Amino acid sequence: MASLRHSPSKEPEIELFVKAGLDGENIGYCPFCQRLFMVLWLKGVKFNVTTVDMTRKPEELKDLAPGTNPPFLLFNKELKTDFIKIEEFLEQTLAPPRYPHLSPKYKESFDVGSDVFAKFSAYIKNTRKEANEHFERALLREFKRLDDYLNTPLPEEIDQDSTEEVLVSKRKFLDGDRLTLADCNLLPKLHIIKIAAKKYRNFEIPADMTGISRYLHNAHSCDEFTHTCPADEEIERTYATVAKKMT
Repeated sequence: MASLRHSPSKEPEIELFVKAGLDGENIGYCPFCQRLFMVLWLKGVKFNVTTVDMTRKPEELKDLAPGTNPPFLLFNKELKTDFIKIEEFLEQTLAPPRYPHLSPKYKESFDVGSDVFAKFSAYIKNTRKEANEHFERALLREFKRLDDYLNTPLPEEIDQDSTEEVLVSKRKFLDGDRLTLADCNLLPKLHIIKIAAKKYRNFEIPADMTGISRYLHNAHSCDEFTHTCPADEEIERTYATVAKKMT
């Protein structure tokens, strides 16, 4: 169990437990762990991150959270489990004026990418060559839906008094120009898809999906995303047994 000190913690006292990688120390593959890591970073709160080697859970962890796998959280020494409940708790507890709200303004910002990972999972697990095109098309449909949303201007981008019509959105992220909970949910999954689908199915998100290209480019300029990503090798190793050869 390795401790990555994000910043010294005073009040509130927060420790996030995430899965460790192949070396037992660095961040491992877990989109839910990355999701909470991003949320805490975006909140601007002081916290520590502890990586948990799942191959040999230390005794103190078994005592702390018996039967619980990361991610989980200690908030002022109180154990919090279930990443959805943790996210809701952090949004309610770490609130303005001291901490920013991260909930998206538009419901569709959360909904638009909700099926992408499920379609990717079906695609990468498929072993029948004749079914590959079907699964790939289903995945591409979800990417198209996401791309259309990212390219459609949000209401605040449209100036009712202007004679110039805004045809394509210029926003950086799903819900506007700042990262929200919707991005913390989707970006870790998109990163996994990008690495695993390329490695095992030679699939890439089409370059003409300019909304997604812009979105990922902007995300990669944010420390909150890039510094919480697992190494590519962690993702490739995780999917080595999932992405079986097609016959």
